[in-house]
Amino acid sequence: MMLESWNPPLLHDLSKLLSGGDDDRSAEKALMEALELPLIDLNGLKSEDEREKTRCEDAIAKASSEWGFFQVVNHGVSLELLGKMRREQMKLFKAPFEIKATCGLLNNSYRWGNSTATCPKQFSWSEAFHIPLTKISEATCYGEFTTLREVMMEYATSMQDLAKSLAGVLVRKLGHKDSEIRENCNESTCFLRLNHYPACEISQEIFGLVPHTDSDFLTILDQDEVGGLQLMKDFKWVAVKPNHNALIVNIGDLFQAWSNDVYKSVEHKVMANGKKERFSIAYFLCPSYDSLIGSCKEPSVYKKFTFGEYRYQIQQDVKLIGHKVGLSRFLL
Repeated sequence: MMLESWNPPLLHDLSKLLSGGDDDRSAEKALMEALELPLIDLNGLKSEDEREKTRCEDAIAKASSEWGFFQVVNHGVSLELLGKMRREQMKLFKAPFEIKATCGLLNNSYRWGNSTATCPKQFSWSEAFHIPLTKISEATCYGEFTTLREVMMEYATSMQDLAKSLAGVLVRKLGHKDSEIRENCNESTCFLRLNHYPACEISQEIFGLVPHTDSDFLTILDQDEVGGLQLMKDFKWVAVKPNHNALIVNIGDLFQAWSNDVYKSVEHKVMANGKKERFSIAYFLCPSYDSLIGSCKEPSVYKKFTFGEYRYQIQQDVKLIGHKVGLSRFLL
């Protein structure tokens, strides 16, 4: 199996895990029908008709409760900007592996595979840049990729506006002021993640990204048409059918904790594709590390914790047992 020179040494790393003998991946081979996520037209939020606005807000809250995932159109992020960002992203990932890995690009945030994996089912066939929004304006982060900076700054601003708008709806639907989220989540606390999933000939058996939930309030995903995203629905994995005109939104752990399990942070994964590479960009709405996450009502399902405490617990779990445990660590 040949990988292009710009790709990271994924096959080399995976081969070492395969030689270890623990290769139980049979559950990932089953084919499944691709399903459409709930589709919500966000023009309703701008309507002067209060009934239409309420219907749109109700649809957002319902999808967040029943699915934990939904897709949005007429979201306010221009298709031209999404196209420019995708082209810049592709150009970045086509750079030689050595440049991506050693030149300190984008706050030295490049990563690939999974260095803590002890078996194939903990390994992700992908590479990514995970960038704090505080760093995207710094020209020194971009090296030779000077045209990426302006596009990424505009992209981050648009995603931040959309994320805060959606979070505000979800907070208000539970009877609280949206300032509770807006004041704690800003450009100093949020992240962008640029993902690239190289083609993989053994894609029916290999994760592009291992099963997980997101550790933020909510995530906005712009994915290409290749597909591979799957989520847990009614105790089984379902494939998400790509919609080129829509952005995907999913609830994170912090919103599930804050809402007292009203909104669901759903496990999801990406399966690699045997013939096509896949690109996506995720925006993560996060609070500051010292922000206290408590329930919006009593009695609470979870004990209070700071975002920093939650992130530390995840890091310890991954280090010790190879995977994230998540909110169950904080149940009362």
